[in-house]
Amino acid sequence: MANNKKIKITIDGVETFADEGQTIMQAADAINIRIPRLCYHPNLSTLGGCRICIVEVEGQRNPAASCAMPVAEGMIVRTHTPLLLKLRRDIVELMLDNHPKECQTCERDSNCELQNLAYNTGVRERLYEGERKRFKEDKSTPALIRNAEKCILCGRCVRVCEEVQGVTNLGQQRRGFHTVVAPSHESDMSDSVCIQCGQCINVCPTAAFVERKSSDEILAAISDPDKYVVVQTAPSIRAAVGEGFGFKMGTYCTGKMVAALRRMGFKKVFDTNIGADLTIIEETTEFLSRMKENRKLPLITSCSPGWVHFMEKFYPELIPHASTCMSPMTMLSSLLKTYYAEKIGVDPKKIYVVAVMPCTAKKYEAKREELRTEWGTQLTDEVITTRELIWLAKCLGVDFAKLPDEEFDSPLGESSGAADIFGATGGVMEAALRTAYTKITGEACPNINFTQVRGVTGVKEAVLNIKGIDVKIAVSNGLNNAKTLLNRVIKDKSAYHLIEVMACPGGCVAGGGQPYPPEGMNVLDPAIAELRASALYSIDSAKKIRSSHENPAIKKLYDEFLGEPNGHKSHKYLHTVYKARLPRGVK
Repeated sequence: MANNKKIKITIDGVETFADEGQTIMQAADAINIRIPRLCYHPNLSTLGGCRICIVEVEGQRNPAASCAMPVAEGMIVRTHTPLLLKLRRDIVELMLDNHPKECQTCERDSNCELQNLAYNTGVRERLYEGERKRFKEDKSTPALIRNAEKCILCGRCVRVCEEVQGVTNLGQQRRGFHTVVAPSHESDMSDSVCIQCGQCINVCPTAAFVERKSSDEILAAISDPDKYVVVQTAPSIRAAVGEGFGFKMGTYCTGKMVAALRRMGFKKVFDTNIGADLTIIEETTEFLSRMKENRKLPLITSCSPGWVHFMEKFYPELIPHASTCMSPMTMLSSLLKTYYAEKIGVDPKKIYVVAVMPCTAKKYEAKREELRTEWGTQLTDEVITTRELIWLAKCLGVDFAKLPDEEFDSPLGESSGAADIFGATGGVMEAALRTAYTKITGEACPNINFTQVRGVTGVKEAVLNIKGIDVKIAVSNGLNNAKTLLNRVIKDKSAYHLIEVMACPGGCVAGGGQPYPPEGMNVLDPAIAELRASALYSIDSAKKIRSSHENPAIKKLYDEFLGEPNGHKSHKYLHTVYKARLPRGVK
């Protein structure tokens, strides 16, 4: 706090000192007294609406919301009196009696904050019957589903969309019993400014927001003898998938993940990392060309589909500054249906590409009209999140923890360490700088660890001097942070040469499709992103090849198929276009 003044208070008979400005809840957490909470989120503004966190303060007539009430000198607080236990139970009972009775079939069964709260407050029956709110499920987007009947009006999704992502797509519509969280005018999510990043899913305590499942389509494809079903996995998946099988957070499970996918029935398992290496070659060539000609600078990365969607809706004037590179996922899908199909002698129309991604916006990306084959089908046929992969592996009886470590299939399975760090915020920038240094100087980079761009800080800026050339760079994660950079660019395009933007706070390791953390952990806690990112940096540091341009598989791709970076053929198969996208009815 500002002056670090210490305030003496007593909580449940325990004397402690709290910082001036702290809330009762924060003071209680500091001495390991857990006050129940629901609408509260430590990384979002305080609402104080659910009243689950009420406490008794000596001298006050009514219980107070501990998430919102600041501490005061000499305050005596009780957190679990018989009255409080009864009031909390009554509140939870009222929530449950206006909630669908489908826990056993719900996506969040056994991982639902409302369900856990009901157990912890001693709710054992539904006492009230009456009219329940009725809303139609919104399945209008390819990425996520909004089920307002499961919404408890905690407001977390509204706040994360506004305060972290800067999209402000959601709000409380209507009043009283009929209040509903929805886009403006209760329009469909597909007709709104939603960028489908999935952060609303991450913070939702129930299943009012969930990703749109693709499991049934994938199982049907695997069973179809006329389909050659392959899978690719994003860099950040290997740093998080183990959490679903009991591994400690921050443990990478690359080999077991590959083995699991083979056991699940995929014919070949490829690494999206090679698409990341390709992205660096194409994007760095594009960047150096623009820098040499001093045109359309700064160049802004285009790997994050949530960011691209955000740019098209909120910053269309910056579209000329975005790299035209497809994302690593789509680059690899494109090569699987061209280069790879030709190499193995399989009809490319039979190849069915599944991508395992940390991001719900990847589901949207896969269906973009620009990203299609020459015969009109999607380059990436289906996308599943890390959460879906975990469920699917368990559904198919895969004993993940006991699997041996296996390698990706070749070709298109070999990658550099630079590709692994794509999953962490700053990773794309660092990978690009490793290659850019060599391209500019003709020499090997003496120190390829560009630590200036590492870490989960919202905005990072630096000026790097590469043999007398000053390269001004910036990195942001979370789109509210991106706004700071983008608004600066609009005012002064010379402020930076190269910008990396990741839609999700912490980068892909904290994407909208990553595993829910254990109870008691906060999904937006930077420590989670740091732990997962540390796994990727460990993989990078252990590899012999750590720069994209040194990957022999990449060199072979250009020799055998693509020709030259940013050439005619690479533009045909590895680049795309963007356009302004406004909600329906907006001109």
